[in-house]
Amino acid sequence: MHEGTMKAWLESSQLAGGNATYIEALYEQYLDNPQSVNDEWRALFDSFPKVEGVSVETKHSDVREEFRETAKNPRRNHVVVQQGNSDVKQVKVLQLINAYRFRGHQHANLDPLGLWQQQRVRDLELAYHDLSQDDLEKTFNVGSLAVGQEKLPLKDIHSKLVKTYCGSVGAEYMYLTSTDEKRWLQQRLESVQCEPQLESEQKIKLYKELVAADGLEKYLASKFPGAKRFSLEGGDALIPMLKNLISRAGEQGTKEVVIGMAHRGRLNVLVNVLGKNPSVLFDEFAGKHDETLGSGDVKYHMGYSSDFATAGGNVHLALAFNPSHLEIVNPVVMGSVRARIDRRDCPDGTLALPITIHGDSAIAGQGVVQETFNLSQTRAYSVGGTVRIVVNNQVGFTTSNPEDTRSTQYCTDIAKMVQAPIFHVNSDDPEAVIFATQVALDFRNKFKRDVVIDLVCYRRHGHNEADEPSATQPLMYKKIKKHPVPRQIYAQQLISENVLAEQDAERAIEEYRSALDHGACVVEEWRSMMEHSVDWRPFLNHNWDIEYDKAIPIDELKRLAKSVSQYPDSVTPQSRVKKIYQDRFKMASGEKLLDWGFAETLAYADMVDNGTRIRLTGQDCGRGTFFHRHAFIYDQETAEPYMPLSHVSEDQGKIEIFDSVLSEEAVLAFEYGYATAEPKTLTIWEAQFGDFANGAQVVIDQFLCSGEQKWGRLCGLTLLLPHGYEGQGPEHSSARLERFLQLCADHNIQVCVPTTPAQVFNMLRRQAVRPMRRPLVVMSPKSLLRHPQAVSSLEELATGEFYNVIGEIDDIAADKVDRVVMCSGKVYYDLRDARAKNELENVAIIRIEQLYPFPQADMDKIMEQYQHVKEFVWCQEEPQNQGAWYCSQHHFRDVIPVGSTLQYVGRSASSSPAVGYLAVHNQQQKDLVHQALGLETE
Repeated sequence: MHEGTMKAWLESSQLAGGNATYIEALYEQYLDNPQSVNDEWRALFDSFPKVEGVSVETKHSDVREEFRETAKNPRRNHVVVQQGNSDVKQVKVLQLINAYRFRGHQHANLDPLGLWQQQRVRDLELAYHDLSQDDLEKTFNVGSLAVGQEKLPLKDIHSKLVKTYCGSVGAEYMYLTSTDEKRWLQQRLESVQCEPQLESEQKIKLYKELVAADGLEKYLASKFPGAKRFSLEGGDALIPMLKNLISRAGEQGTKEVVIGMAHRGRLNVLVNVLGKNPSVLFDEFAGKHDETLGSGDVKYHMGYSSDFATAGGNVHLALAFNPSHLEIVNPVVMGSVRARIDRRDCPDGTLALPITIHGDSAIAGQGVVQETFNLSQTRAYSVGGTVRIVVNNQVGFTTSNPEDTRSTQYCTDIAKMVQAPIFHVNSDDPEAVIFATQVALDFRNKFKRDVVIDLVCYRRHGHNEADEPSATQPLMYKKIKKHPVPRQIYAQQLISENVLAEQDAERAIEEYRSALDHGACVVEEWRSMMEHSVDWRPFLNHNWDIEYDKAIPIDELKRLAKSVSQYPDSVTPQSRVKKIYQDRFKMASGEKLLDWGFAETLAYADMVDNGTRIRLTGQDCGRGTFFHRHAFIYDQETAEPYMPLSHVSEDQGKIEIFDSVLSEEAVLAFEYGYATAEPKTLTIWEAQFGDFANGAQVVIDQFLCSGEQKWGRLCGLTLLLPHGYEGQGPEHSSARLERFLQLCADHNIQVCVPTTPAQVFNMLRRQAVRPMRRPLVVMSPKSLLRHPQAVSSLEELATGEFYNVIGEIDDIAADKVDRVVMCSGKVYYDLRDARAKNELENVAIIRIEQLYPFPQADMDKIMEQYQHVKEFVWCQEEPQNQGAWYCSQHHFRDVIPVGSTLQYVGRSASSSPAVGYLAVHNQQQKDLVHQALGLETE
């Protein structure tokens, strides 16, 4: 092998540093058994020069070192060639095939505008592999090239490679570690050179779908000039792509499809895919609004549901509602799909398909995309793979160029982290789009993994129709103004193929416009929705005070308590866990009062015993961040988990408890999506510390607290947010109670701060049993989990009553009280201890366990005995500008007697939630407790 050949080999992409470990492993495998590697690699390794004095039996570490030294100095003169010229040429042909599989996409014809400046890829040139024009007529073995023949002339091999990998589809998949997946993709792509086999009728249907995509945008532009619609123009192929995707999914057995997308093209998808009545859309443009629908939302945020006829039966479609926060809808979609496949008992995801549609800048720029990809193969969040479509406008949000929006060649490179194959496709070639769509869906259904379609297109207008894009993109928009729309390009192709007559092409345009004029549904596949597997009707139109079964027979509760405090003799628990379960058995037997962890466990036991499903996720939630839950007992001999809650009764409801990935935003969005699709499951997300909910604030603001008002979407998601000032510093004290209270309005959520095990038992049970589905936000405890006073009896649990307010429970005569302290949460126990220590009999303490909806009637009833009191105090641990004071003081003032005063007692306003020094914290806590009780402070 001469010096030039050696240098070319060393510089080829398959020997890039990123592949070194993989290649070394292959070489080890080859040394053990040459037949164990595929044809290309075996030929390559066979062609490797022999190193003097080294046989194949030599330790591979020596050979590897030899490779490294050779790579450093390709001119080392001890290398000799032992192969004949024809063998070397054969190897070079196989290298050429591999190069096209790795890098052909870099020379693919992907940009409809022809503006991409593709860098030269020398690996794709014949000369790079020491092949010349003289070799084109020579016949070579094609290796694993899926062309149906063992040998072909080089010119045919080369032309098939160019057609397959450098046409309108640019496929990236060679980074996949699964040989089966790579082989499958090679077979699908190479066997037809990325060309779909479409009949004339299919081509005409495809043309009509492009007519619809273009026709709706032009109709809206003429009927509502200047109105924002976030036009699809330029990316018209999205409509036939989606329709083909849904049809093919239905043929393969899918029953439900959930779609998530941002603004671009949303109105077009609503009308031309989901079958929304155009007249309804026109009314929205005209500003008409049904006053019964809450505050509503702009039309390009709205969702929709319908049925879509396919050869495999009707498929239920749901387009998810979403806010302007772009990519955040994607984990919501995945959560909704997970709920559907759980309900259908379909763990591999065959029966429900998530489709997420991204913008090119958003998929590269939004961190939640990485989080969502990371969820895709985990136990708690897998959905059998998501088909991800990028509407790639080649320009950022308003004016940005790609070099300002990402640090990678493609916007889709983020998908490589989960080894999702990526199909870049030129949107002006609709048949290539259909081919890429079919391969992508088939890959997802076979391998149950994510797959990405990068629809490379353009944006005919600015970010919105009032924008002037040529101000910042002059060259691109000069080209766009002259560029024919996809419908025109495809019409000319079909006319030239004698598939479509020119007058028929024009007639299709007229017929579509006429259908829009009539305002009726324009989607042939649309079907009215049939009843599906979940029925929301029992949960509609209820108020907070709706009656439900509350009390539980004490004997039933004791039975449940014993069942979840035991485990088989074959399970060997860790010593501390064993002690916890021994204590629980004593609690079940009435020997001890119940602590927090056991009361919560009993709530779940009661629910599953009555057929309710439970889903609990969060970081360390199986054990509990504070070593309190221990839903699983891990056998110390086998590490196998045993969950007593799964063994409550034979026909119990299913309970799933998963330790989540280290994410808040995507995980909470996923759980929101799950809860909006499954009202019969108690869905709970627990933050490791309440502060961590900060990372999911967009979900809380734009979905959880406002989804019902904007979109009419009910959701029974429960958030457990550990909260309490215990000297753990600014980041582990506050769950930001004030933020939730600020968002409270329209009876949208419940905000509770329970202080006893009986309260948490009945609060959780109420959330599941009461036929109303609104979010429950719980400021859950930390130190109270083991506080000696925070205990309850089985009888207290059996009442089934969650008390929104708990009045004075100690022997404090109401007529002697001249000061009433109102509070929530852990500070109650500090106040109570200080009152007892100082033998105060003139101060009553009232706990408000539910801050929203504020329990006005319950407070009025308790306050009846304190009408003579003039001094009322609201005491909180949080700084004055945080906690409940600013958002709830008007409620406190409303319940105290006329003429009395209300004083704030707590920490001073602060930009930080808490101090970082334990001594300072302790002094602050002592001072605020003493001040609330009317005692002297230091």
